[in-house]
Amino acid sequence: MSNWDEQLKKIDKQLESISDEALLPSKQAPTPQARAEAVTKQASTSTLGVMLRLLLSVALGVGMYFWPYSVRCGPGLFGYLAATGVVALSGVWTSFWTWRHRSARAHVLSLLLILWGIVLAAAEVLPRVGYAKPSPEHPPIWMCS
Repeated sequence: MSNWDEQLKKIDKQLESISDEALLPSKQAPTPQARAEAVTKQASTSTLGVMLRLLLSVALGVGMYFWPYSVRCGPGLFGYLAATGVVALSGVWTSFWTWRHRSARAHVLSLLLILWGIVLAAAEVLPRVGYAKPSPEHPPIWMCS
């Protein structure tokens, strides 16, 4: 038992002899090279470009609400599902750009676009796979007879 006490006393003495800065170094400011790279990345990504990407994606997401074709079955359904996939992918696309540009509100909107695409697809897929209750607008069939 005393051996452990001696060992702990030695460790305590060693820790006391070392400065706090050596034990827990303060977080250093980024190097000048890292700061220059961050400024270059920020300059290469313009706010206008990010907002145009986001506007394009939002327009696509809103346009899905006014889908002009039948989505009951067949090619119209598959086209709609492909378009909902594009909405979700455009949300992913804009979320990368808004994250890089550090645009918080735009990033939240791009994440909502991803969710919107998933919700639109789920409304059509879930009744057809038996998970949700089918309705006249969402019948349990994939192909038209």
